[in-house]
Amino acid sequence: MAIDTRPRRPEAALIDRLPRQLFIGGHWVDAETDATIETFDPATGQVLTTIPAGTAADVDRAVRAARAAFEDIWRDLNPSARGRCLLRLADLIDENAEELAAIETLDVGKPLTESQYIDMAMTSEVYRYYGGWATKIHGQTLPVSPVVGSAFAYTRREPYGVVGCIVPWNFPFFLTSLKLGPALAAGNTIVLKPAENTSLSSLRLGELIAEAGFPDGVVNIVTGLGREAGQAVAEHPGIDTVSFTGSTATGRGILQASVKTLHPVHLELGGKSPNIVLADANLDDAVQGAFTAIFVNQGQVCCAGSRLYVESSVHEEMVERLAAEAEEIVLGHGLDSDTTMGPLVSRVQQDRVAGYVEAGIAAGATCRTGGGRGEGDLAPGYFYKPTLLTGVRDDMKVAREEIFGPVLSVMSFDDVDEVVRRANDTSYGLAAGIWTQNISKAHRIAHRLQAGTVWINAYNMLDPAAPFGGFKESGFGRDLGEEGLNAYTQTKTVYIGLD
Repeated sequence: MAIDTRPRRPEAALIDRLPRQLFIGGHWVDAETDATIETFDPATGQVLTTIPAGTAADVDRAVRAARAAFEDIWRDLNPSARGRCLLRLADLIDENAEELAAIETLDVGKPLTESQYIDMAMTSEVYRYYGGWATKIHGQTLPVSPVVGSAFAYTRREPYGVVGCIVPWNFPFFLTSLKLGPALAAGNTIVLKPAENTSLSSLRLGELIAEAGFPDGVVNIVTGLGREAGQAVAEHPGIDTVSFTGSTATGRGILQASVKTLHPVHLELGGKSPNIVLADANLDDAVQGAFTAIFVNQGQVCCAGSRLYVESSVHEEMVERLAAEAEEIVLGHGLDSDTTMGPLVSRVQQDRVAGYVEAGIAAGATCRTGGGRGEGDLAPGYFYKPTLLTGVRDDMKVAREEIFGPVLSVMSFDDVDEVVRRANDTSYGLAAGIWTQNISKAHRIAHRLQAGTVWINAYNMLDPAAPFGGFKESGFGRDLGEEGLNAYTQTKTVYIGLD
């Protein structure tokens, strides 16, 4: 392998200060083997650093540390003390937001403004929200009428125990909070397996968790390959429930692994979300909404509005305006102030996106703009130009399969019944968007769409209080809100005989 002699960006010094060990039992420890994984700056193709390639033996150590912390400390800790740890973690994220955002941008590729003002801002709010929930988890008293005798009955919501959390590479820091926040508030302990190619912010998170005062072993972090460390988390008998966000294909594997232990599984999976623009929509808002729906984070978003259905009378205008907006996007390194879109996360992902666009064109779609990799100085990185495809049919791969890149398939429709049927004709059901000034029509369409989240005259809007998750092959269970908290608790009923 040739040695890359290009100079590293000065911000890469942030990476050099990160731990290069596993976080188990409150300590940074070496992995069982010397195997490592290279992590790359996707904007340059240069190696940033190496991280430990944890194995099943390392996961087992983490599970044992998490079990001890659960049984000895965390389960019975005063709820307000659990809440204070989460609130302190939220404050530390805010205090270190610039550094964390730079780490995330170097590792994932997204523009720094997105890392700081979307990822970090939302992450601290999630931990703060669930910090408040720690003292508000309660059961019910029940008006029971036993056949024989009398009784007082009540329920308790109790933690599962050890939670295995497996997170993807597109929003690694933020999506980790969607699992750790509610699971920790409910009294569980954690074994976290971050994505193998974007683990760096999780290592910094381990340092902040220790600084926030979490007891040793409450959160354990094992980096490694999905087929080794991830598989070990999915099937470990000492883990009581597994929460996974990622592709539908991997979700199926995790569900199959759970059969061995019968532990419950929470899955937030892929999507091919429809975004519907009616002729009466405010087109200024619809253009910006459709643009944001597909091009944020280079289109590497599970709920990306990748299928744009536009009513025929405004179809051409929408296409022209979107193409003009896409052509104004500035590709570049995420840390450069002029950049408005960064690279894809890896060469594999770049090849995947390019392959879908080529297949779409071969099937008869027209590339209105984009449709190529980065050129010139951008060529060493994993860039792909923002792409609009027109003339797309519903049966094409680009309209049916999740691309996970900056590729928008634009299609026209003539009436509401037609577009609802076409929007629902997919194996996915994560999200959808509707753009119209007719609020009655908006509600009627929203109620008919098979999606876990429907945005009306908005897109990609999230709040810690509102549950998020999918229908059909987009998974089951919910992140965020009270439903997200309840996913990490189980109900116990207690009877007291009164005779």
